[in-house]
Amino acid sequence: MFVTFYGAVREVTGSMHLVMTENDRILLDCGLYQGRRKECAEKNKTLPFDPAIITNVVLSHGHIDHSGRIPLLTNRNFQGRIICTDATSDACEYLLLDSASIQESDARYLNYKAVRSFLHKVEGSQHTHKLSPKKVQKIRNFLKKDGHELNVDVINDLMVKHHLEQVQPLYNIEDARHALSFFKGYSYRYPIKIGNNMTCKLYDAGHILGSAICIITAHENSSTYKIGFTGDLGRFNRPILKNPTLVFDEEDRDLDLLIMESTYGNRHHEPTENMKDLLKDVIVKTVNRGGTLLIPAFAYGRTQELLYDLHELRNEGRIPSVPVYVDSPLAKNLTRVFGEHPEVYDLKTHENFLNQGINPFSFKRMHFIGSVEESMELMREEKPHIVIAASGMCEAGRILHHLRYKIHNERNTILIVGYMAQNTLGRRILEEGRAYRKAGRRGRPPVLKFMNKYYPLKAEVVKLNGFSAHGDQGELLRFLNKSNLNIKKIAVVHGEEDQSLAFAKKLNGNGFSAFVPHFGETCWIR
Repeated sequence: MFVTFYGAVREVTGSMHLVMTENDRILLDCGLYQGRRKECAEKNKTLPFDPAIITNVVLSHGHIDHSGRIPLLTNRNFQGRIICTDATSDACEYLLLDSASIQESDARYLNYKAVRSFLHKVEGSQHTHKLSPKKVQKIRNFLKKDGHELNVDVINDLMVKHHLEQVQPLYNIEDARHALSFFKGYSYRYPIKIGNNMTCKLYDAGHILGSAICIITAHENSSTYKIGFTGDLGRFNRPILKNPTLVFDEEDRDLDLLIMESTYGNRHHEPTENMKDLLKDVIVKTVNRGGTLLIPAFAYGRTQELLYDLHELRNEGRIPSVPVYVDSPLAKNLTRVFGEHPEVYDLKTHENFLNQGINPFSFKRMHFIGSVEESMELMREEKPHIVIAASGMCEAGRILHHLRYKIHNERNTILIVGYMAQNTLGRRILEEGRAYRKAGRRGRPPVLKFMNKYYPLKAEVVKLNGFSAHGDQGELLRFLNKSNLNIKKIAVVHGEEDQSLAFAKKLNGNGFSAFVPHFGETCWIR
């Protein structure tokens, strides 16, 4: 029995690991790489194996860095099932369609830029290639409808006519819909047949609604092998969800290999019990200076957790009664999915909200923003308010437009509440904001480029690590030390290289046998 590590090794995104027996090939996750556009496009478009050889996929949870390449798999002769929890299956109905929409939108925009650049060269001065503002506006109007919507037909015709290389989306909405037909959801702790003499059981990982720790059992050549995969492990004692599983069924306790995440393998979060107080302080400070609080947040999980805490703070009268807007159609749909799965909520959520007939994710002066027109109107609002908007790493979505309107105003605050991968705009905002604060916020502010323009980062940048849905080093160790698992070897994955190496070193110093695989490395389970 072998495991080959094909993604999220010595980096965070693109989760993908292949379990191989004599008869079957089981893929653990099929995630999208996120970061620099060109680099990730190259990584994402190629799968390191023929999808036709894959028996089934076991999906740990719905986040796109774990699920986002599934439409590529199902478009290329994959004949198996996507096995996951019921909640993950429901969430992916929205997550994959949203991902496809982003792929299509990005492709359209890149093609627009290519045609615009070509026309600028053709229409430019013979010597300087520069255009007058009038000609620039004429080209823009020619390539757009009503001043903002891309004229896709015109752009495509020009690309064909002038033999320009056309960017194709990684997959489209129809591809995503096709992928959803392969999904099959199951309950936690239910034994699932995934191959010839292979079964899988899913346990609550506490990371996100429906997230699972996967335990795979394989019988081969008169031997029994067991592999565990944490997916992403959640925190302990956070609102809404139950803690990560510590008590596993007796037949699943002895693992030959545990594939374990290490996103925060060498870091420690703020205590969970302090998070509401810290959030309250940021809100009060921002509102008192007449500013807006912008929160880039993952639509799935972080948004709902923030709404829960804001609801409690509002009920307790500890924050000003300013409007709270969730500007993400995806978050609205996923909040509905949360409402459909109260069976996975923790006891406190039932006691404080559900048992009293109260929706934990809805309260007075909280609004979901639907249309683009409503979103644009909100961006121009100058009175104090709170905006939660996708995407969590500021790489796409409506948060970019809010930043465009608010990043240059020192009254405003950008609150970072989750992990920002390397080479993302969110990471640049965080690092530049920290450096500016360290300099006393004096002198020329840092300048960030996004959406093809430069913006001074005058807004205050605040990071609250405690809102992370990933366990920190102490919580990862708590899972290992307090669970009833017996583990022979640990493969440390899903962490930037320094985090994974530091965590593996910590594990080896605490009586475990751990290693950090390289991309494409194969581990033999004996």
